[in-house]
Order: sequence, then C-alpha cells, then structure tokens
Amino acid sequence: MRLFRRVAMAALAGTSLMGAASAWAQDPHLARNLAATCANCHGTNGNARTDMKTLAGVSADKITAMMNDFRSGAQPATIMHQIVKGYSEEQVRLIAAYFAAQTPKK
Repeated sequence: MRLFRRVAMAALAGTSLMGAASAWAQDPHLARNLAATCANCHGTNGNARTDMKTLAGVSADKITAMMNDFRSGAQPATIMHQIVKGYSEEQVRLIAAYFAAQTPKK
C-alpha cells in the first residue's frame, strides 16, 4: 500500500509539473511578469538606477548561477536568499533569459 501511495504521489507531482510547464509555454508574458517583481530593486527591465546590480544584458547563465548561489546560501544577502526560494528552477530560467535579452542603458 505504501509503494502504491508513493507511485501515485510521484505520478501526480509529475503531471502537475508538466501542466505548469505547458501553462508557461502558453503565456508569452510570463517571463516579463516574473521579472517585474525584481523592478523595485533592480530597475525596470533590469536597469537599476541606484547602486543595485543592473541585470539587463547579463548572460542568463550568470544570472541563474547568481540566483542559485543566493538560494544555497553561498552568496550572502539581505533579502535575495528568501526571494529566490519562492521561484522554481524553470521560473529562475525564465527570469534570467528575460533579463539577458534586455538592453542595458548607459
């Protein structure tokens, strides 16, 4: 009975994840909407106005690595370590790709 429950739970989780990925693929604005939550600190479209790090034009791999460092605690932070834990890996990839595609302002 326990094995059946585990298999059923795994199947349900897999189905949920596939459904979420499908929904993300259907929403062309999802990456922009996720990235909009970063605007308070990192500026509109990733162009920070203060001494905060500008994300526009930074490679997606670098942004993903930075976010993973915050998530793991390898990079100290005041708030980012909490924020990034609220995103799935796929959402982090979407956000990183969005900022990488933005043009940095000089």
